[in-house]
Amino acid sequence: MNYQMFRWLCLLSLSLSLLLWFGHVIIRDSPPPPPAVQTTGLRGYIRITPGRMDQLLYMHCNQCALVSSSGQMIGAGIGEEIDKIGCVMRMNNAPTQGFETDVGSRTSIRVVSHTSVPLLVKNEHYYFQQSADTTYVFWGPDRNMRQDGKGHVFNTLLRIAEKYPNVRIYAVTREKIQYCDGVFQNETGKNRMKTGAFLSTGFFTMILALDLCDSIHVYGMIDDNYCSRANHSVVPYHYYEKNRIDECRMYRVHEHTQRGGHRFITEKAIYGRWATRHKMEFKHPSWSL
Repeated sequence: MNYQMFRWLCLLSLSLSLLLWFGHVIIRDSPPPPPAVQTTGLRGYIRITPGRMDQLLYMHCNQCALVSSSGQMIGAGIGEEIDKIGCVMRMNNAPTQGFETDVGSRTSIRVVSHTSVPLLVKNEHYYFQQSADTTYVFWGPDRNMRQDGKGHVFNTLLRIAEKYPNVRIYAVTREKIQYCDGVFQNETGKNRMKTGAFLSTGFFTMILALDLCDSIHVYGMIDDNYCSRANHSVVPYHYYEKNRIDECRMYRVHEHTQRGGHRFITEKAIYGRWATRHKMEFKHPSWSL
């Protein structure tokens, strides 16, 4: 071995030793890795945001309060109890202001029908500025929610997302709506579209609750037999619309409407079955499962 080769091998050995030592120092002094985060979003819920439509809903709740918009909430006095639950879910434009004693003041998630979008836009300062920490989930038929410039409800929501970029606005995908139709048919044996029925916002809210909540506390929702009991309470359809049609009358009308009705009573029977398989309880009024 000549001197030149020997010198080259010595330098190589020294360099490797230095690299190994330096690597050990970096590993030793590096901060620990961050705690694990949720790596998979909830499929079926896509964020509406300018320029992209591929962000899934990343959310999980140990306990959820699903607060009905029913007149059953009038005088309930359970607002404080509701506000103590980790995630509070509300529907459409159901207000809290002025009703805090009965329904609470917090809103973590608000599930909204395409038909209620104008009501939120009318009071956009409240919903998208004062309540900017709320996650909004909008559902509607493809003709209103399509993303090719012809979905007028989607276009409205996109404008809101551009105006209030910090607000979390999501849409239920067409595939998820088809999935919900399949769930309805599996539970009832009836094709929703052929029977002329529309799923209610409550149905989509319940499906979302099952997707993201470990346990669900439902407030103010009546069971499927409630309206047939002789001593049932007569309350408004919505707690915030006291002069409107009463709840049971509304349910009966919709249940038997040939085209375009919600099957509220049928849906309640479905929830009752789900409650025997999931951690779900119904309060004010309570259900006998």
